[in-house]
Amino acid sequence: MLRYLPFLLVLALWIYAFIDCLNTPESQVRGLPKVIWVIIILLFGEVLVGPVAWLVAGKQRRPVTGDGSTPSQWHRNHRTKFVAPDDNPEFLASLKSENDGNGGNNKDEALLKDWEADLRRREEELRRTEAKKDETNGPDDPQPPAKG
Repeated sequence: MLRYLPFLLVLALWIYAFIDCLNTPESQVRGLPKVIWVIIILLFGEVLVGPVAWLVAGKQRRPVTGDGSTPSQWHRNHRTKFVAPDDNPEFLASLKSENDGNGGNNKDEALLKDWEADLRRREEELRRTEAKKDETNGPDDPQPPAKG
């Protein structure tokens, strides 16, 4: 297993340099056009010349400053604080505006009234059809035929 480690490290560096080159904006590429850097990385990757050349000379690196310009320092200084929905004034205001008639509350009430009217109409139609059926069938207790 240990004999494969150098090959895996070379492969990992090769893949990293290739993906880094592809993801780097054209404005941050130094020396050669981006397409030429990709070709150099692919052709000379097995001997580490291409990936090392890209990492050393191909990409502009920003100097690290202590003013919080690195992403980790910026995130440490600008943490977002989680606020529960019942403590969030923006969320509570949006609920209040919905209840005041600006939201979907009126739509729900109108839809409910439509459903109730439709239900009443269907019930009435059902009563009418049952009444017609009763009139055509006659009384519920059929009389036995007359003997004669």
